[in-house]
Amino acid sequence: MPAKKSAPNRSFKVADQIQRDLTELIARELKDPRVGMVTIQSVEVTPDYAHAKVFFSLLVGDPQQCQDALNQAAGFLRNGLFKRLHIHTVPTLHFVFDRTTERAADMNALIAQAVASRSKNPEE
Repeated sequence: MPAKKSAPNRSFKVADQIQRDLTELIARELKDPRVGMVTIQSVEVTPDYAHAKVFFSLLVGDPQQCQDALNQAAGFLRNGLFKRLHIHTVPTLHFVFDRTTERAADMNALIAQAVASRSKNPEE
């Protein structure tokens, strides 16, 4: 008899639930001053649910200090997730600063600069 596989969307659902719960836990229960206004962008969970890579962005503050603070608080946050999630294995959390919004802002600035220089030189 073949091994029973979990539903293909289950890991996405678990990752989504982790993202929602972490957002609430960080906002309400984490009291570290190094953690500013954090937005959880996405969560990637390994197939065995042993590890979760949590991508976050930061509105104000030092990304490296915030990442260090979040990784230090990972055990506390994992304990909070354990109380909220109803799964057998709560993953170990690894926080990674997501630079996507910074890169998007840089690309927009470059595009605006190119459009502005093109409008100054219409003969090209």
